Amino acid sequence: MPEQPHTDHLVRLLRTTFGDTLLGVFAHGSATLGGLRPHSDVDVLAVVREPTGQGQRRVLVEELLEISGVGEGVRPVELTVVVQGDVRPWRYPPSCEFLYGEWLREDFEHGVTPEPGPNPDLAPVLTMVLLADAPLFGPPPAELLDPVPAADLRRAIVAGVPELMEELATDTRNVLLTLARVWTTLDTIRSKDAAAAWAVARLPAAHRPVLGRARAVYLGEEDERWDDLDVRPCAEHLVRMIAEAYVS
Repeated sequence: MPEQPHTDHLVRLLRTTFGDTLLGVFAHGSATLGGLRPHSDVDVLAVVREPTGQGQRRVLVEELLEISGVGEGVRPVELTVVVQGDVRPWRYPPSCEFLYGEWLREDFEHGVTPEPGPNPDLAPVLTMVLLADAPLFGPPPAELLDPVPAADLRRAIVAGVPELMEELATDTRNVLLTLARVWTTLDTIRSKDAAAAWAVARLPAAHRPVLGRARAVYLGEEDERWDDLDVRPCAEHLVRMIAEAYVS
C-alpha cells in the first residue's frame, strides 16, 4: 500500500474539499502491484457524486503542490478525480474531472487549473483500481465503477503512444518504462518494473541495455544517465511491438 502519511493526507484533503459528495478514494499503481519503488508515484483515484467547481480544483492543486514532489523526503502524487455518472455506465472516451501529476507542475505553478474533459488514460486507471481493490475511503471500487471492456482498454493505452514519443528526450526513463508497460498491458497488467523485466526478455540484445537501465534507475539501483546509450532505436522498437500486439 502507499506510504501512510501521503494517503492519509490525501483522504483528509478530499473529504474536506468535497464533503458528502465524495463517494470513494482508492489506491492503485505501483503501491498495489508489488510495492512503491524509489521513483514511484503515489497513485490515487477519487470518485465524486457531482461535478467539481473551479475553486475546489484550485484548492486541490495548491495543496498538492505542497505535498507532492520529486527528491529527498517527498514523493510524487498522481491524483485523478472522476464523477461517477461520467464513468458509470461506462462509455468511451471517459471523462476526467481533475488530474494532478508532477509533469504538469510548471503549468500549475503558473496558475493553470485543470479542467474536466475526455481522457482515454482513465481506462487503464479504472482497470487498475478495480484490480487492486484497495479502498482508502468508502466501499470497494466495484460498488462504484463499471469494468472497462478489453477493447476499450487496448484502444486507450495505445492512443497515448505518439505523445509519449514526443517526450523521449526530456523524460527518457519514464517514457521507456511506460512504453514497456503499454506493450505488456496488451497482455496483462503489471507494475512498471515487472513490465520492463517482461519486455527486456523479449527485446533484441542491442536494445536490452537501454530498457534495463530505465528499470534499474526506477528501482534505485543506478544513477540516471543516457549519454552513453542510443535510446531512440529501443523506443522505436517498443512502439513497433505495441503496434503488432494491438492488431494481433
